[in-house]
Amino acid sequence: MGKRILAVFLLLAVGVVFSVPSTAAAYNYGDYRSTTLITKAWKALEEKDLEAVLAYTNKCMELYANQAQKMQASLTSYPEGGDEEIFAYWALNDIATGLYIQAEAYRQIDMIDEAKAAYQKVIDDYSYGQCWDTGGWFWKPAEAAKEKLAMIESGSTLDFGDYRSATLATKAWEALAADDFDSLKAYVDKCIELYQDEAKKMQNSLTEYPWESKEKIFSYWALNDVGTVLFIQGEAYKKSGEISKAKDVYKRLVDEYYYAQCWDPNGWFWKPAEAAQQKIDELNEG
Repeated sequence: MGKRILAVFLLLAVGVVFSVPSTAAAYNYGDYRSTTLITKAWKALEEKDLEAVLAYTNKCMELYANQAQKMQASLTSYPEGGDEEIFAYWALNDIATGLYIQAEAYRQIDMIDEAKAAYQKVIDDYSYGQCWDTGGWFWKPAEAAKEKLAMIESGSTLDFGDYRSATLATKAWEALAADDFDSLKAYVDKCIELYQDEAKKMQNSLTEYPWESKEKIFSYWALNDVGTVLFIQGEAYKKSGEISKAKDVYKRLVDEYYYAQCWDPNGWFWKPAEAAQQKIDELNEG
């Protein structure tokens, strides 16, 4: 670990949770808006640049924590309504998200006590914050933080990543290839828990498979990914010899998410429900 990173972490370890790193001037904070800082923090987390994560999240907290606390105090439940009503709580949303990102950074380098403290602060102080996902929906950092704390306490190494449906589907494919059926079930269940409502809306809006363009097909992301993870789950049951469960999952896919399509990295879409029906027929003949 570099000396500058170590210095930052030592400050944090002794309780200076929101101190600004001494190298702050080296970072480009853009327009200093909270959304800009959080976008930069996500990118730094993805790149595993942990010093940058702390620089951006601490700067966001320095500038906007007071406003976020006022917004939190004005609420008794999660804000509802249209996107604009939720975006109106911008400071609360971004501070909650920044703390969650900071906790994830600590967790990645096994600074578990610091990670737990940051997760807990999201829950205790910014519980009504919501984070916009570029897929077109809001998720709740405090709920994700509770889940991460429970996983830490149980000793689980399971990682849902950024909780996006595409990420969960990718992890489910990887677990299937590794015969890691417990992790596979967790990824599938989480994808269905988070996205089945949106997937059903998309399914019900269709009378045929979308086909106009790749972009048009990808716009049905929730339907595509929920259908895909159900197919993966069916494959896992079949692979482990649980034929009755496999057929039930395949049938659910056919009945509820028929118009789902799955992108093959070779450059084409295939139809999980049609593949599932073929699997059912094969199992019935076997």
